[in-house]
Amino acid sequence: MSGHSKWSTIKRKKAKVDAQRGKIFTRLAKEIIMAARKGGGDPDNNARLKTAVMRAKEANIPNDNINRAIQKGTGETGAANYEEISYEGYGPGGVAVMLDIMTDNRNRTAGEIRYLFSRNGGSLGETGCVAWMFKEKGMIVVDKSGETNEDDLMLAAIDAGAEDFNADEDCFEITCEPADLPTVKAAVEGAGVKAATAEVTMIPQTTVKLEGEKAEQMMRLIDALEEHDDVQNVYANFEIEE
Repeated sequence: MSGHSKWSTIKRKKAKVDAQRGKIFTRLAKEIIMAARKGGGDPDNNARLKTAVMRAKEANIPNDNINRAIQKGTGETGAANYEEISYEGYGPGGVAVMLDIMTDNRNRTAGEIRYLFSRNGGSLGETGCVAWMFKEKGMIVVDKSGETNEDDLMLAAIDAGAEDFNADEDCFEITCEPADLPTVKAAVEGAGVKAATAEVTMIPQTTVKLEGEKAEQMMRLIDALEEHDDVQNVYANFEIEE
């Protein structure tokens, strides 16, 4: 889930990984399959596949599984019957929500996603209703520590093609063009720093602050959407205090 990018969001995301490892593996495999289908099976000539493989390796997915997913995407071991869809809608308080969907049954998925929105104080919208509020970017988050030299890290990131570098209370946030993500991540780690997360995400251009019941409703909606098997990614423009 990518709401307003704060370290509390990243920590929450990391805490859920172990509990949902099977789903994480499935989602990353589906992303590899689709990336290979659309851009070919060579990561060096397919930026999306290169990023997907990088994330799969970070999640400790075995190389054999990665290679099988690539072969499935290129049709070497049978075609995968998935299609990609983007859904847009509104959460409590008018929060903008975008979903990356990968499904083998569009009608079933649409009905289930609409139900999750309505059950949790939101509504599924029309195509284009909120997409204009987001920009696709590569995002690298580095946990702050006493050993991290901010100037050296910023210089390494900018030299590698990063567009922006922000120091938050608990972390550094580095943004770049999606195709530059593997290069910038390699530069960051070459500076002796391990990235907490590195992914292509949709960054909101404006945010909505939520409190009380609406904040609780929003988190229930996000959890419900993230748990759906066909949802690859959830993006939203809410901001909630820790």
